[in-house]
Amino acid sequence: MRSSPWFLLAIAIVAEVIATSALRASNGFSRLVPSAVVVVGYGVSFYCLSLTLKSLPVGIVYAVWSGVGIVLITLVAMLFFKQVPDLPALLGLGLIVSGVLVLNLFSKMQAH
Repeated sequence: MRSSPWFLLAIAIVAEVIATSALRASNGFSRLVPSAVVVVGYGVSFYCLSLTLKSLPVGIVYAVWSGVGIVLITLVAMLFFKQVPDLPALLGLGLIVSGVLVLNLFSKMQAH
């Protein structure tokens, strides 16, 4: 069974958010378990990301991966690290989401 590139992209995003969250907990790679989560998470993320590039344009893939990742890691930071974004941060996040939506809804980029 062949996985949808959008499903693989979703896995890449979730793995990246998990890895980035664990990066903070790794304390400069001085703690073994969080450090291992970082390495495995980024490995899974980049592997799935590379598979999506077989059928989706790199500009779209990277915009979605990074944009959604930024929003999700901000939510993780709010929930687990008590980091509350201020108004400029929220506006910036809104612009990122808007940009990703514009690329996906109106762009004519094609896969190679």
